[in-house]
Amino acid sequence: MNLRKVVVFCGASMGFRKVYQEKAVELGAYFAKNNIELIYGAGKIGLMGAIADAVLEKKGKVIGIIPELLSKEEVLHPNLSTTIITKTMSERKLKMSKLTDAYITMPGGFGTLDELFEVLTLQQLYIEKKPVGLLNIEGYFNAVLQQLDVMVKEGLLKQKNRDMLIVADNVEDLMKQMVTYKSPKESSIINKVVK
Repeated sequence: MNLRKVVVFCGASMGFRKVYQEKAVELGAYFAKNNIELIYGAGKIGLMGAIADAVLEKKGKVIGIIPELLSKEEVLHPNLSTTIITKTMSERKLKMSKLTDAYITMPGGFGTLDELFEVLTLQQLYIEKKPVGLLNIEGYFNAVLQQLDVMVKEGLLKQKNRDMLIVADNVEDLMKQMVTYKSPKESSIINKVVK
């Protein structure tokens, strides 16, 4: 799979552990080195700002997409390659979906989890067939992954859909898995429902 543009979901806060910022910088440097454009929420603060700054510092390209209500001067990153302002959060997500080849989720809060589960749902319904990666820095997402396993065990999530989520604890491994990702085949029932 050719990854030229990748959406990264992550926190507008840095978190309490320096490792989150270090991994955001590492991922940003990887993108720039490999000519992958970063698509993200356009913020200059937190992990969002850290990854954008890392890409820009290495002369890479960054597309920021932000809804009007969040586009205040103190939040919006001023130095992006491209900034797109949308009317709503939903429009922002749709624009990201249209532009990206894949998704990566890093540590974050409610918004980050919302974005992760929305794109996993798009994959489950075969609306999209793009890799969805989780950079599980020092076990940050372990409890989330355990919950997914409970959902499979209890018969509320299919194993093949659980397996759509690519998980790694380091950048190189995550990117290798994402490049070789193959989307599961559509089931005929879903195909009829979606179309």
